[in-house]
Amino acid sequence: MLRKFAVTNYRGFEKRIEWDLTKIRNYEFNDFAIKNKTVKNGIIVGQNGCGKSNFGLSIFDIVNHLSQKWKKPDYYVNFAFAGAQKKTVDFEYTFDFSGTAVEYNYSKTAQGVLKKEQLKVNEIQIFFRNESSFEIDEKLFPMEENTRNNLAQNANSVSIVNFLITSYPLAEDNALLQMQKFVNSMLWFRCLEEREFIGLETNASLLDEYIINNNLVKDFSNFLKEVSDQEFSFVPPNPHDKQLFCYIKGAPIPFYLIASTGTRSLQLMYFWIKHMEQASFVFVDEFDAFYHFKLSRTVCRWLFKLDCQVFLTSHNTLLLTNDLLRPDCNFLIEDNTIRSLHDCTPKELRQGHNIEKLYRGGTFGL
Repeated sequence: MLRKFAVTNYRGFEKRIEWDLTKIRNYEFNDFAIKNKTVKNGIIVGQNGCGKSNFGLSIFDIVNHLSQKWKKPDYYVNFAFAGAQKKTVDFEYTFDFSGTAVEYNYSKTAQGVLKKEQLKVNEIQIFFRNESSFEIDEKLFPMEENTRNNLAQNANSVSIVNFLITSYPLAEDNALLQMQKFVNSMLWFRCLEEREFIGLETNASLLDEYIINNNLVKDFSNFLKEVSDQEFSFVPPNPHDKQLFCYIKGAPIPFYLIASTGTRSLQLMYFWIKHMEQASFVFVDEFDAFYHFKLSRTVCRWLFKLDCQVFLTSHNTLLLTNDLLRPDCNFLIEDNTIRSLHDCTPKELRQGHNIEKLYRGGTFGL
């Protein structure tokens, strides 16, 4: 699980911003949202332009950095803070893998060139490299002097993590392999003017074609009925069809022509839910941009049933309710800071409190 994350000089975050998912409280309700003493499910709110989207993207830099999964082609456009282009962008991750603490920190230039990298396992340094030095635990990773010198120079900016994984035989429970598995299973996506995603998959899929090829037409129909109370009579597809059709008074009509923007967004959510059994960490940006407020809550409950960590950003303050989560799982982001609502007020928050009313009334502040 991801336990802590911090980033400095990334896009709009000039100063270091840290997200600590271990700062849980002793609430006795909605304990499904906590796992291994870490926040498993959460919702991030904040005003327009406060950095919700950029913060989510910053967490997924590690996917661009270590994984071969799908990446945003324009990711390094506007990478470093505009007023500090000559400074590095610094990333800090703390993971927990079955009781093993892994700290992984690295720095990149504004063009995405790796300049510094460090890995610790249970507070013991495994390696450290910057432009002037290179250290590694040679009891764990013995290497020839030539290899060591090449890694120290690292002219082609190869990640030491990827080099060690591909060059040494490792046990299945090795922290490097555990981190690689976690990173390869991370997923970020959103559906606004265009659909975008990072991680988990290696190829983009056409949604209709995916549903048809996997014999999920009936399941998709049931999903739409359950979460949004919409009933569609889908035309049984042929094996090689690439488009879904619906009967409208007996006439077949392409699904995309009659589906609303919100329903098409739901189709994308359905696609990813089918893949989230493989996921480790999911971040959905503006997940309910086209949803009715009741649908937003229903989708939240679907997502929070999953075993992986799931975090959502939203402008919908109706989601700030103890019926859905708890105050240490709702987060406010503004002024280069992110904290749980519990830590944004001296007021003692209880299960019976109307969190949305308190939020709208200005109770929470950073």
